[in-house]
Amino acid sequence: MNRRQVWPVTLQEGPVVLRPLRLRDAAALRDTRARNADWLRPWEPTHPEMPLRANGIAPYVTMIRSIRREARQGLSMPWSVLYEGRFVGQLTVGAITWGSARSAQVGYWIDSAYAGRGITPTAVALAVDHSFSAAGLHRIEASVRPENRASRRVVTKLGFRDEGVRRRQLHIDGDWRDHICYAITAEEVPEGMLRRWRGGRSPGMPPESGSDPGSASGPQGSRGGDPRDPAGPFPGPNRP
Repeated sequence: MNRRQVWPVTLQEGPVVLRPLRLRDAAALRDTRARNADWLRPWEPTHPEMPLRANGIAPYVTMIRSIRREARQGLSMPWSVLYEGRFVGQLTVGAITWGSARSAQVGYWIDSAYAGRGITPTAVALAVDHSFSAAGLHRIEASVRPENRASRRVVTKLGFRDEGVRRRQLHIDGDWRDHICYAITAEEVPEGMLRRWRGGRSPGMPPESGSDPGSASGPQGSRGGDPRDPAGPFPGPNRP
């Protein structure tokens, strides 16, 4: 495997682009996260170094430098998500383990103003395909809060398997929260995840998307019924 061909790399499908996160993204990252603070808070792991409210540029520059250092070490692949040339979110394939595991975790979030356009599933599919075909990873996990129905629909439609609940896995919004572990291996998408996503959308069906940097971002889902039923009703009009 030639690491120079694996990272840094820019991926694109139509108007959706995954571009390596760079220092000049700090201002857009700060402004977008501050504008979406209420949208992201129920789903994001607590990140003191990356606040949701407006702050100076310095914490974001420090965070980006740290992430880029991990990327150079082969431990993560951090992308900015662009839509029609505009910064709209972030996606990271992180916690990469090499050796006999060759596994990683995918996390993502998106600006609420761009939700519902199919950006997130397209971005996730691009990242997973690159992780499997170019980087040589074998297994990708995504952790999603049970209440976040919209983001669970994203991974379900892309073919991720529900592997059960991880109790009190991450600290989010003031408490330790349960997460459902979804996973997929390279053998399960021999045709490629992007091709599966393209073929899986029915004509006239609006695309769905989710978001987050480690669990899943988006509005609070309905509390009625089985919280692990991904076929349940979506939350209100602003869904990820």
